[in-house]
Amino acid sequence: MKHFFTILVLATALAGCANRPESIHASFVPHEKFIHLDCAAMATRMVDTRTELEKYSEMQNSKATGDTVGVLLLGIPFSKLFGDYEGDVARLKGETEALEIMQTEKKCKQG
Repeated sequence: MKHFFTILVLATALAGCANRPESIHASFVPHEKFIHLDCAAMATRMVDTRTELEKYSEMQNSKATGDTVGVLLLGIPFSKLFGDYEGDVARLKGETEALEIMQTEKKCKQG
């Protein structure tokens, strides 16, 4: 029974941990948001968005790793106390998808 309680506490704590970026789904961003951009501007925006996504994904990975350590050592997922970057990762993934759709609609060269 004691082992069951320990497993239950750890499972509950781990459920509250920050998600890894690869498991975060894109937020919906309407592709019409970028309709005013020409192909060159969209290409630049895509590079900027992907760079920002990479930055926030690394920060989110750090939060997830910190949560794992926090739960194992103290039973506390620190991201629940200090926040994480899941919303930023989801938004940037959504913007990337929307830009790709608009580039396709405008028949831009994608790269």
